Amino acid sequence: HLALVHAARQSAERVVTSIYVNPTQFGAGEDFEQYPRTLDADREKLDAAGCDLVFAPGHDAVYPGGIAQTVKVSASPDLAQALEGRHRPGHFDGVVTVVARLFNLVYPDVAVFGEKDYQQLLVIRRMTDDLGYPTKILAVPTVREDGGLAMSSRNGYLDEGQRESATRLNGVLAKVAADLEQPGAVPEELERAASDRLTELGFRVDYVAVRRSADLAEPEEGDRHLRILAAAWCGGTRLIDNLPATFCCN
Repeated sequence: HLALVHAARQSAERVVTSIYVNPTQFGAGEDFEQYPRTLDADREKLDAAGCDLVFAPGHDAVYPGGIAQTVKVSASPDLAQALEGRHRPGHFDGVVTVVARLFNLVYPDVAVFGEKDYQQLLVIRRMTDDLGYPTKILAVPTVREDGGLAMSSRNGYLDEGQRESATRLNGVLAKVAADLEQPGAVPEELERAASDRLTELGFRVDYVAVRRSADLAEPEEGDRHLRILAAAWCGGTRLIDNLPATFCCN
């Protein structure tokens, strides 16, 4: 997340970082209670990174009328119901509701989000446009550990052996990206092959999908700019990742 702060510093005079574990984007049986909360350590890192203000509201500030009674925003179905939305029903409604609320509290000129949550990024961009917010949405490329694992708060759930295994997810997606540039590449076949390979490596796969970068639609003839997205379980930890790809041969 510090990469987001550095990007914001390049785009704005003052940087505000929100820290809030939002209950409305967690489904039943998910890890809301276990999700890492390290506010003091986060504040120290943010101060060193040049953050001007840490906004860490409680639930009463974000949902003053109570979560059950709050006005909710619905995410665009065409972006939100597939992939993550299929496996986490209601997740993106919770995301856009809290982001809209934070925008109304902070009034940012620029808001910075990571490409690691690529579907979320597109959902938030659509919400920002549709509701007429003047906020510019800035995307920052995924930050990775040395082995290629996308950095995530949930990586802390992994033990040493699982962490080593988890690095292979990025490698499988990188192979899909390379294969998409080869003559005769068929996205659906590459999706199946990648899913099978991840299963062989011990992952429990939710999805591997090749989609159009702009709107996550299935690629059609003439589409060049694609995004490979995946979600898979490594032990009890659910990992998501994505890579850009160029479809040169359709």
